[in-house]
Amino acid sequence: MATLPNSPEHDTPLILLVPGTPLSPGHWMSRWAQWSEDCRVVELGLWDEPHRNTWVNKLNLAIRRADRPVVVVTDDIAALALAWWVEFEAADAQSPVIGALIVDAPNVDLAGADPRLAAFGACPRAVLPFTSFLVADLDGSAQRSMLRLASDWGACPIADEPRGDWAGGWVLLQSIVGALGVELAEPHWARGAVQAERRRAAF
Repeated sequence: MATLPNSPEHDTPLILLVPGTPLSPGHWMSRWAQWSEDCRVVELGLWDEPHRNTWVNKLNLAIRRADRPVVVVTDDIAALALAWWVEFEAADAQSPVIGALIVDAPNVDLAGADPRLAAFGACPRAVLPFTSFLVADLDGSAQRSMLRLASDWGACPIADEPRGDWAGGWVLLQSIVGALGVELAEPHWARGAVQAERRRAAF
């Protein structure tokens, strides 16, 4: 597990929230950023016509500027910026990124599903060198694509539909940072979900 040089071993990680579309005030990423000082939004811009290298460079800058371990949380097409960052940076177990929460990744197996995909070229399929969860509606038409992507990336597939404050996502974050021996502060809206997960893990 990666630990940054000159950083205390048990620093609370920086949570980089990376949306693939402009955030509304009610989006769960916006709510997480407002609630926790350990969450920081990374605005990639060029939303309608993304530029792969620009997005990857912006993500890389945010990661390298962090003074502690990083967890990357992506939404929508921003998942591809993370995958290409791993590819371009040849990221390994010593990279600053200790985990990722990949939410609603695009269907990369369906040509024309999203015109923005063309800017990214073929989707990298290498195993991500850190703990990761791929969260999606696994009952939908893109189920096969999502499960294949999770398998290729070595991510744990999670069937969920983020809405509101998305307490379940906070539980997943805690499972990632727990490997560092630290706990995230529990938001009031996540306490029930966190406690339920602890009871489940006790059996």
